[in-house]
Amino acid sequence: MAVLLGLCLLLLLLFAVITWQVVVGGPLTRADERVSQALVHPDRFSAALADLGNVEVAVPVLLLAVGYAAWRGRASGARRWWLGPAAAAFLMALVPAIVVPLKEWTARPGTPVVSPGTGYFPSGHTATAAIAYGSAALLLMPWLRSPAARRLLAGGCAALVLGVSFGLVRRGWHWPLDVVASWCLSTVLLTTLFLVTRVPLSRSTRRSSSGTPSSRSGPSSPTTSSDPAGRARSRGSRTSRSSSSSSGSPGSW
Repeated sequence: MAVLLGLCLLLLLLFAVITWQVVVGGPLTRADERVSQALVHPDRFSAALADLGNVEVAVPVLLLAVGYAAWRGRASGARRWWLGPAAAAFLMALVPAIVVPLKEWTARPGTPVVSPGTGYFPSGHTATAAIAYGSAALLLMPWLRSPAARRLLAGGCAALVLGVSFGLVRRGWHWPLDVVASWCLSTVLLTTLFLVTRVPLSRSTRRSSSGTPSSRSGPSSPTTSSDPAGRARSRGSRTSRSSSSSSGSPGSW
């Protein structure tokens, strides 16, 4: 847990530095432009890779994973079977809410390959691919029995995200720093999804599983009647319970 939180802090710091450099046009952006010039080579293959980050391609994959995970979780009788699918869908909806304002605020122009305009930082295609394919992998991972299948799923997810990232830079549709910034944001969001779907049992659940009665399942407290006879019966009841407790019977409190 501490390692993951530390990683998220480092990634957020890196994202803040990149954003600052993009806004002020610092030396990091000039190096970014030189790297882009060396990598840009538009072709059909890079365009096809970049298209894997389109909403109409990536989001249906996530929806299939959400539906499957919800079905398997409910069928297994898990307590919070809905938590993972709901969190993954929420993260996907959160992507445009984060990326679009950043694009408008930074107003970064595109590469010389694209038409004049602004709003290229951070890369929405990269964030869409990372959240959609990454969330799908996290949802499906618990239902795979063999470690080899889990490794194959994780590797396939990473290959898809890297393929989209390479296609965007190679085609010239994004600067490299646009893609790196989306990696930072997406990793933080996916780490949050990983932690949320693996929260420990609540205190009441642990108490119930260990055999300790909760306040809901335990006997109700004796009530005091308003009439003298009722008070006498109440005192007699408490005296009887005290004597039975002293004789070795398990307590109910």
